Amino acid sequence: MGGKLAVLFGGHSAEREISLKSGAAVTAAFQRQGIAVEAIDVADRGWMQRVEADFSHTFIALHGPGGEDGTVQGALECLGVTYTGSGVMASALAMDKFRCKLLWLGMGLSTPKFIELTAASDWAAIIADLGSVIVKPACEGSSIGMSRAASAEELQSAWQNAQAYGRVFAEQWVVGSEFTVAILNGVALPAIKLETDAAFYDFNAKYLSNDTRYLCPCGLSASDELELSELALAAFTSLGCEGWGRVDVMRDSDGRFYLLEVNTVPGMTDHSLVPMAAKQAGLDFEQLVRAILLASIDEGELG
Repeated sequence: MGGKLAVLFGGHSAEREISLKSGAAVTAAFQRQGIAVEAIDVADRGWMQRVEADFSHTFIALHGPGGEDGTVQGALECLGVTYTGSGVMASALAMDKFRCKLLWLGMGLSTPKFIELTAASDWAAIIADLGSVIVKPACEGSSIGMSRAASAEELQSAWQNAQAYGRVFAEQWVVGSEFTVAILNGVALPAIKLETDAAFYDFNAKYLSNDTRYLCPCGLSASDELELSELALAAFTSLGCEGWGRVDVMRDSDGRFYLLEVNTVPGMTDHSLVPMAAKQAGLDFEQLVRAILLASIDEGELG
């Protein structure tokens, strides 16, 4: 390689354990291709000095605040080191699900109704307006801090649990099917339909359960999958995202799609969705990580 490559993983977020798995998988994939690579845990003191001294390129495998929200991206910009995925602004916007939804609302992109929750919220009025909701921390991932609520009491309790992770909002619960669309270098990969027996696609269903069902092909008609792919691409580009990512979408019983969120550094574990979609598109894991890296550097810099 023209410049040394580091995989950045770990960190201090609540998603640290998933990031460690993602980073290990990505590092191993580069090693299998004969590419010189080192994994660096950004929770270690002095990681920035190490990167500045020894590396020209980085593959970001960090999930959640401190790694997926633009902070590491900004640090690497200052160091003059290339990195995979979206830039500072897009990363920050995508990480903040509440502001992301405000942007989509202004652009006329379909997303479930929502409201920010505070200690002064009128819990009964919110339930009367939205009905059953899902309560989410604005700036966390992997379903951390999320729970459903169907009454004023449940809503207040869900807010109290979620506020440990920062700002919180309630989103109208959409009854229907959940889909996810991976984006790779401007192309929507085959959509995946997610099925779980849990109340929703929570942390356990994402990373621990062997009972979660992933359908790819997803079972939609060609025209419906095209509509879903176009909505996912519109959501991705609306934030200024680049390189790769994943867009999560619900479809109600009337067939209408609703945007939930954009993940700018999705998981890359054995339970992860982007590798699954890439495989359906004909890309194995090694080809996938190579394609993600080549979006941020020139082919000639790969050894």
